[in-house]
Amino acid sequence: MLEAGLYLIPSQLSDVPLDRALPVHNIEVVRGIRHFVVESLRSARRFLKKCDRAIDIDALTFHELNEHSDLKDTVALEAMLEPIGRGEAVGVISDAGCPAVADPGADLVAIAQRKGYKVFPLVGPSSILMSLMASGFNGQRFAFEGYLPVDASARQARLKEMTRRIEREHQTQIFIEAPYRNNQLIADLIRHLPASMRLCVASDITGENQTIVTRTLSQWRQAQYDYHKVPTIFLLYQ
Repeated sequence: MLEAGLYLIPSQLSDVPLDRALPVHNIEVVRGIRHFVVESLRSARRFLKKCDRAIDIDALTFHELNEHSDLKDTVALEAMLEPIGRGEAVGVISDAGCPAVADPGADLVAIAQRKGYKVFPLVGPSSILMSLMASGFNGQRFAFEGYLPVDASARQARLKEMTRRIEREHQTQIFIEAPYRNNQLIADLIRHLPASMRLCVASDITGENQTIVTRTLSQWRQAQYDYHKVPTIFLLYQ
């Protein structure tokens, strides 16, 4: 029997054998949970079956928590945590990476903390930290910006602010883009930022085709690359 509480369960970043990304302990925890809050039901079911084909999916209860959820509906969020009050465990699973870090789950964790429930973050891959580790950039001061604005003027304003933080605060800037716009984003960075600025592009992290490359923007201008529709994370530093 698992201790009652909220278990934050990392999932894979890419479709590789589980033992390349997750410790055995995570699988043991998953086997002991009967209540899950997930980003998408289909992805969660597939992940759980990959953890252990003997898991009876139909015997589990699922709640979806994603960008379509009403995060102001605290009654609904609290209902997802009710099993903890009965002495049971609840697991949170994102589609990829770590729950509550650039993925759904933070609002649920906040409620669990307010109620005094125990929260158990499990070990697993985070594209933000793994890309930072491999970039060669400042790992003491960094910020994750999420998605940059789509509007051109707003995007340029954000890039200007990020450049200021890099130059004045020596803060690594980390961000993502919709995969089908990856190549266009690199072109925009080359066009609008200083040629001496360094850009790290970390693509398909933990996957069979993983590439993590750091170059100045002037070098990226001369390079050949294609990150179209590949999960990718971007980092900037001076």
